[in-house]
Amino acid sequence: MAKKVLFIVGSLRKDSFNRQLAKMAEAHIGNRAEVTYLDYQDVPWMNQDIEFPAPEAVIRLRQTVAAADGIWIFTPEYNFSYPGHLKNLLDWLSRPLKAGDYATPTVINGKKVALSGAGGKMATGKSREKLSELLTFLQADLMTEPQTGIVLNVEAWTEGRMILTDEQKQALEQQADKFVEWV
Repeated sequence: MAKKVLFIVGSLRKDSFNRQLAKMAEAHIGNRAEVTYLDYQDVPWMNQDIEFPAPEAVIRLRQTVAAADGIWIFTPEYNFSYPGHLKNLLDWLSRPLKAGDYATPTVINGKKVALSGAGGKMATGKSREKLSELLTFLQADLMTEPQTGIVLNVEAWTEGRMILTDEQKQALEQQADKFVEWV
């Protein structure tokens, strides 16, 4: 049975650089795993007033994450951190499934997670660093090495298309190989 890998793109933009990066990783993975993308645009902001019963979008989100053997997050860096909507998604995944049940593991607990990102001159280093802290706190099983950070080239910023150097392609392919093997 093929491993199920769930890609979470931290940018909601349809043709975002991180979605382009995810597509490159998916192409390299090929048939070694079944790759799906999480659509979480309809997930409401975390709010304890609506937590129980969970909104339909949150139920779907949790079922999708639970069915995955591993998660690979591709995220930009917004002001030295990760996007707020990605944090909101992780907040919902960190909450108990039943009111008052803090003994049962959450959906993200123990889930194998990899991180990558494409962005400015910091190569999403701060975003990935802070996500690593958060995911470790949430007790996800984080693949700390390798991580792929891409500094976007001029064409990306001026033409909206990302062109990776041979070194960047190799780094992404190495991470994909390690992640599929690890999952």
